[in-house]
Amino acid sequence: MSKKMKYSEEISNKLNNLLVKNYDAEKGYTNAMKNVENPNLKMFFKRRATERSQFAKELRTEILQYGELPEESGSLKGAAHRGWMNLKSTFTTNDEEAILEEAIRGEKTSLDEYKDVLKDRTLPPSIDAVLVKHKNAIQSAINTEKVQEELVS
Repeated sequence: MSKKMKYSEEISNKLNNLLVKNYDAEKGYTNAMKNVENPNLKMFFKRRATERSQFAKELRTEILQYGELPEESGSLKGAAHRGWMNLKSTFTTNDEEAILEEAIRGEKTSLDEYKDVLKDRTLPPSIDAVLVKHKNAIQSAINTEKVQEELVS
């Protein structure tokens, strides 16, 4: 296997990992949206889900450009995370604050994963730009979620 092939496979594995996490986040936000009454929170979660869907599309495009195959759905870990979120919202009778806290926790994990991939200083500029854009949007979402949390509590 040539060095170039190995390299593009390595990059696509990292991107596929982020792609799966974005599928998971999108599903998590869609779920959260269904479990809250507050119209502002509903809208907020809907925007986050749409944003994550867009991130996934952009990552798929980058992976395909490398001649690799993008993942098609979320991870088992994500399914467990979504399940936990379902369980928690059921037990707390749609406790909006708890759902928001869980969303913030998930976003912080995403942020760390993006930062980790961005440590690779050999990423092609197009991928680097996409990842930085996503990372900044996630950071912004975390800040907004913290504001939302103040409003809910």
